[in-house]
Amino acid sequence: MKISPVKKLLGAIPNRLQLAGGWIDQPFVNQHNPKPPGAMVVVQIEPDFRPMDRSGIASGTRAIAMKIWKGKLPNRSPEALARELYDAENQGKAEPSGSQDMIGLVYPGVNRLDYDFKIHGGVFPSHIESCNRAEVARWLDKVLHLIPVEPRPDGYSPLGLKNLTPKWVNQLGQSGQDCFNAIVTMDATALGASLNLNMKCWETLLPHVVRHPLLRADLMPILQAYQKEYLGAMYSGCGGGYLIVVSEKPVPGAFQVNVRVA
Repeated sequence: MKISPVKKLLGAIPNRLQLAGGWIDQPFVNQHNPKPPGAMVVVQIEPDFRPMDRSGIASGTRAIAMKIWKGKLPNRSPEALARELYDAENQGKAEPSGSQDMIGLVYPGVNRLDYDFKIHGGVFPSHIESCNRAEVARWLDKVLHLIPVEPRPDGYSPLGLKNLTPKWVNQLGQSGQDCFNAIVTMDATALGASLNLNMKCWETLLPHVVRHPLLRADLMPILQAYQKEYLGAMYSGCGGGYLIVVSEKPVPGAFQVNVRVA
């Protein structure tokens, strides 16, 4: 069967969305969690669009995967693939990428990643809970809406200011737990609330994620407007990227994704 030029361009390796709980995969964060494990959610999505670079969709990690695996996922266990990709991306890095980037690309469906600093040094999850139910995936397709905002600029870092208080680290991990529970029960209101809690945690723990002199877009007023209008919203990554909106009604200017299940 002839492969379309678009599919050939995009490649077969999936994309991934990070939902609530992001940053709990970093040991410098999860070591402060007073009640581990803390959770975050990653969702594998079909590679049917080209994400903006530097926008929290793991496009850099995917580019490495495309290179080392020649454009498609090898037929090996997702755990082995995630560790191989982690090593390939982070070799010699002073500030390594979190393992959620790699896990989201190789684990199908909706995945809750539980992180405990005492297990694997907080680098890899102590447990992964996966949901590959087709009805859940199709529901999530309908309630997630992505609005392109702006990639993070060159020279920008979200780590210039850290307020890693245990209370808020715990809340960050709870937002991931809440997010997974909301998805598997197909509760859009609870899903939106988990994304809103995630953003409050990001703003508190790592303020430069949403406020920084190099950011051209004023991220917080945009976020707050959509949170008031719809069930909830969060940014796809530090410095903006895409605004992920939870809504059971259309969101003007947004597009939707296709969740990939096993």
